[in-house]
Amino acid sequence: MAHRRILALILFSLVCIPANLLAQMQPTTRRGPDEGEGPFRRLVIRGATVIDGTGAPPRGPMDIVVEGDRIVEVRSVGFPGVPIRERGRPGPGEKEIDAHGMYVLPGFVDMHVHTGGVPKAPQAEYVYKLWLAHGVTTVRGVPFGDFRWSLGEKALSERNQIVAPRMFSYHRPGTGWDRGPVRDAETAREWVRWLANTTVDGVRADGIKLGAEDPAVMAAILDEARKHGLGTVAHLDQMGVVRMTALDAARLGLHMMTHYYGLMESMLTEASIQNWPPDYNYNNEQHRFGNVAHLWYQSAEPGSERWNALIKEFRELEFGIDPTMTIYEASRDLSRAMNLEWHREYTLPSLWEFFQPSREAHGSYWFDWTSEDEFHWKRFYQKWMRFLNDYKNAGGIVTVGTDSGFIFSTFGFEYIRELELLREAGFHPSEVIRSATYYGALELFRPKREPIQFGIIRPGLKADLLVVEENPLRNLKVLYGTGTIRLNDETGQVERVQALRYTIKDGIVYDVRRLLADVRRMVAEAKASRSGASGLAPGAGW
Repeated sequence: MAHRRILALILFSLVCIPANLLAQMQPTTRRGPDEGEGPFRRLVIRGATVIDGTGAPPRGPMDIVVEGDRIVEVRSVGFPGVPIRERGRPGPGEKEIDAHGMYVLPGFVDMHVHTGGVPKAPQAEYVYKLWLAHGVTTVRGVPFGDFRWSLGEKALSERNQIVAPRMFSYHRPGTGWDRGPVRDAETAREWVRWLANTTVDGVRADGIKLGAEDPAVMAAILDEARKHGLGTVAHLDQMGVVRMTALDAARLGLHMMTHYYGLMESMLTEASIQNWPPDYNYNNEQHRFGNVAHLWYQSAEPGSERWNALIKEFRELEFGIDPTMTIYEASRDLSRAMNLEWHREYTLPSLWEFFQPSREAHGSYWFDWTSEDEFHWKRFYQKWMRFLNDYKNAGGIVTVGTDSGFIFSTFGFEYIRELELLREAGFHPSEVIRSATYYGALELFRPKREPIQFGIIRPGLKADLLVVEENPLRNLKVLYGTGTIRLNDETGQVERVQALRYTIKDGIVYDVRRLLADVRRMVAEAKASRSGASGLAPGAGW
């Protein structure tokens, strides 16, 4: 009996550990000798149609030459429908990829990620491989996990000792040091200076993730961060947005907002705060997430003077928006989210259990989700998407982020879904790719006051490239790890089309099919180890 009580306490302690600390508990598997090829002295990608990330139209056939981890040449070698003349093409490479009939894009950038959240799993390897398998070669952790663990992972990724995207590491005020919480402006400045000058395994943090800070503390952090070239992004949650809307924060110098918090509150029309119900309790997450959607009818209408004035001022302040629409999409269609086709083979059982209704698990707010809740979220999305499209059309920067690991959102897959949601918002497919590549790079390097090192296909930049067997501008669904279905008229059979063939990071060529197979194996092993455990299988419904 005593042994059972001890075991119960151990299991309880694992459940109660904060999600952002779970990742550091798991050892990160080092990159094996058979994982990825390269970098090569000379890699040549032949005959591709290039989508360069700037928004320019596709162009091909092109040959791309990579030496080590850098692009050294991008050369037009002919015209569509005409045999390519071999004379004048780049010389042979140590490694060559025949990309005739294929498309090459810059690697994708995910501007909002966490690595923690899944107990008792090969957490980091599982997440990293799902990101790479969906073309994500750079991620911004807000944060990835514990301070030192996060920077340690960043260092390993820079050295390509692990199979992982490139990492930019952002942290919340007061984390990392041993001098207590940040509660006043003076301490805030001291912490920012500490952050800017602290190294772990030879690397530093890149920026700060802000939340419901006191306005004086927020102002001090933003001012000091700017002096040290640190980026800033804020989740302006309901506990702080009453004193700090997105417009207030932008005026103080915030680089970017993430999610939607503070956006509609910047243009409320009939009150200075949201119309909370009398029984509202922020700690009840169905109240928190259910009521936020009601902002759709409490804020300015599209095209109104207030609406246009906000867009104009955001643009003048060079304010970036990272919407992460995908992480909240279950709110407008819960049945769709819980029955996504990839859950069965790619969602870890521990992650699936974390998604189930719970008053303690963040984001598991399905206590009594109704068609009325979904109605308001659908209307909220319509207004939110309209603002994003209008801001983009005014010259504002909108990037791509996911925040996966919560709310039925599986890593990697939801990145492609975010691309589809930007298309739904009105972005041209080339604008979608630009947000996923060039604009992400711009926002990561702007605080550093440095030129971008990736994000478009140009000589001199990092060799972060995607080789895709079909045109993603025609159908973004071909980028999903599960692909898309298509009827083969010759055979009369329905086929799966998964077109992302290679993800190249730092000149290292990763076979996407191998990455996906590794993830399927991890999920299958996790299920086998939990046989007989309680809980529903992914995709099984409730």
